[in-house]
Amino acid sequence: MIKWKEACVKIKESGLNVGNEIGSYGVYPNSLQEVNGSFVYLVKEGLMKKLVIQGKSPLFESFSGEVEEIEGESVKVCGLTHENCVALREVFPFTAPISVLKFPKSIGLGDRLGLASPGHIRLIKEYDMKPILAQQSIRELNLTGRNYKEVLDDASWAVFQEGYKGGFGADGDHLKTAEEVKGALECGYTMITLDCSEHIDNKVDQMSDEEVDKAYDNFKQESVESKYLGKEFNLGNDITVSFDSDDFKRIVLTYSKAIDFASEIYHQIIKDYSREVDFEISIDETLTPTSPQAHFFVAQELKDKEVNSATVAPRFCGEFQKGIDYIGNVEKFDEEFIVHTAIADYFGYKISVHSGSDKFSVFPIVGEKTKGRYHVKTAGTNWLEAIRVIATKDPTLYREIHSFALSVLDDAKKYYHIGADINNIQQLDQLKDEELPGLMDKDDSRQVLHITYGLILQAKKDNGEYLFRDRIYDLLNVHEDAYYDALYKHIGRHVKALESVL
Repeated sequence: MIKWKEACVKIKESGLNVGNEIGSYGVYPNSLQEVNGSFVYLVKEGLMKKLVIQGKSPLFESFSGEVEEIEGESVKVCGLTHENCVALREVFPFTAPISVLKFPKSIGLGDRLGLASPGHIRLIKEYDMKPILAQQSIRELNLTGRNYKEVLDDASWAVFQEGYKGGFGADGDHLKTAEEVKGALECGYTMITLDCSEHIDNKVDQMSDEEVDKAYDNFKQESVESKYLGKEFNLGNDITVSFDSDDFKRIVLTYSKAIDFASEIYHQIIKDYSREVDFEISIDETLTPTSPQAHFFVAQELKDKEVNSATVAPRFCGEFQKGIDYIGNVEKFDEEFIVHTAIADYFGYKISVHSGSDKFSVFPIVGEKTKGRYHVKTAGTNWLEAIRVIATKDPTLYREIHSFALSVLDDAKKYYHIGADINNIQQLDQLKDEELPGLMDKDDSRQVLHITYGLILQAKKDNGEYLFRDRIYDLLNVHEDAYYDALYKHIGRHVKALESVL
């Protein structure tokens, strides 16, 4: 008999008090729920997870699957399909996403493979913090070959597996068009991160004063000038913001179209949507750092246009490159971040820190200056922990992936900016198997593996079979506890750093 089926008798005899020993039978203990006269839980059979409904009840009609008799009891075994996930969210509302940015601390935990959320949940359970478990951009979906329904379903199944009832969000991340926003909302997403980068004019920063004056004369609005020039705005705690004429012109030319775009999306789609939606405005995916004056201008103009955002993501000074620590002057970041936080407090939203993976040197600043009221986004670092597990458990597979990543790096750089130098990465033939996981502790190799994830996952052989994808999923499913433990430890470093001075 398949092991999880042996657990049916124990569950029938002891119900919810059966204890964690059923885990040794292939049942996920924290998933065990009782509803409508049935026990419902998640099991693992081989590399496949299945939903089990034990004891016939109306639930048998809600989920599709196969009915069988186990020790005289009717049991329905169901696949983790989208249709069954829709039913799951109806029967167990805690598996459906909610608006979470109203809570002081929130963290985006992007899961590019759909396997990481249980590890994230095991960590988050220990903190007063709300997770965004489903967090993907259109770029990430295209690179991983997934879609918004699949991403949200994976999060919901993980929440059920871990019995997590603390509430989680789902973020349609870095969306750039009305169609993308509508698509994510229709899939049930509770947060929209609007990427305004294509409406921010980065050329202004390179224009001469004469060119700025000419462009501004075509745009000039005295009613806008009168709100800012010659005035000082007191943000509290002796923090003020003021504008000089030259800087103001550049700010107006740089951000006005982005403000109009955000206002249009908000009023046409978000404001009167049928459920509560966390609206985040991203102005960080640009070459232009957001000065405190620019941040204040954007925030004030959005307020005047009656746009209600839960959070704003500025482009901070320094560099927030993928998968490595902050690059820049930490003291200057601290100095400017105090003002950015004061602006967010002044207008009533949270500050958002994007590309937050592994930015350990500035996390204490973020936690302290916001007084524990922030949103931080991570994503690719969870993929890197998967790569670390692969390097540990199957060095041969890792060596193949590493070599492939180097061969396609130039293609990956079309999507991501990094400063990695492949000349700093030790040759694989010079490394013993036990040294391979250590490559995930070095910036250059981390970044190469970080940004090539899509090309790795989508690579195929001449016969159409995936080159790596299936082997990656199989290995991580076999060693899922090792992956969960790695995530618990690594994301735990993020959270502890954020909490270190509170």
